[in-house]
Amino acid sequence: MQRDLQLTIRMVFSFLALTLIYLVFLSFIAMYFGLGILPIAIIAGLMIGAQWYFSDKIVLWSTGTRLVTREEYPVLHEIVEGLAQKANLQKPRVGVMPSDIPNAFATGKGPKSSVVVVSLGIMRILDKEELEGVLSHELTHIKHRDVTIITLASLFSTIAWYLMQSSMFSSMWGGYGSGYGGRQQQGGNLFLVIIVAAIVWLLSFLVIRAISRYREFAADRGGALLTGQPMNLSRALMKIEGRVKVAPKQGLQKMEGMNAFFIIPAISGQTIARFFSTHPPLEERIKRLMEIERQLRDSDQLGI
Repeated sequence: MQRDLQLTIRMVFSFLALTLIYLVFLSFIAMYFGLGILPIAIIAGLMIGAQWYFSDKIVLWSTGTRLVTREEYPVLHEIVEGLAQKANLQKPRVGVMPSDIPNAFATGKGPKSSVVVVSLGIMRILDKEELEGVLSHELTHIKHRDVTIITLASLFSTIAWYLMQSSMFSSMWGGYGSGYGGRQQQGGNLFLVIIVAAIVWLLSFLVIRAISRYREFAADRGGALLTGQPMNLSRALMKIEGRVKVAPKQGLQKMEGMNAFFIIPAISGQTIARFFSTHPPLEERIKRLMEIERQLRDSDQLGI
């Protein structure tokens, strides 16, 4: 599996933008709380380390995923092992998510500690070739270290979001100042916190959303080239989205928090939820897979 140069270039520029945004945010936090940059940086480093170490465990726990053996799911293990060999990856652990909603995801701190997960629902609706297409997409995520990148990229965005919410809640109760002047000053400070946190969250959200959407395109392309059968993945994506659209709303709501990881987002709402989606439109993904199919067919005809 060749390195995706366009993906690498986009990641470099995206992380430069995020670094600038987060440096400004850290400087503001340091001034607001009267701390130096060094203590804030140490706290941020500890938070990043904790999130990096526990992220995969939290994902598996929150989805109810159970690691399964070859004896339990021989075909699933066979597909994963074959694709891992093709991708020159250590075989990831295999997990099954006890959900009737068809989906799949990969998690882990790196290729050596990765887990590829499929739901019970996806195994019921896909044939072996389509399931192979889905798993090739997930192994490409592992190859590109997508989970680690998105986790680290989203940390300060999450902090800004909770800071914004907590500040709004505090301002609703009049702050903690004493007397009219104290309340007025505290209210002004809280308003400044809300504004800065909102700007940081919005800017980082837009960058992360762009990263995530392009990484889905890159994983589709990498998976298609890994199997040499782009239409298997295309059919699988259409089947999955078709079932997700008619899935019970309550079931989708339980899974929405994990949408950044899934191959197809479990969206229970309409317009606004789709705007915030971490995935590109299915129609565009299918279009690109069809283009890859045409390129592969033309290469075969030319004997390349």
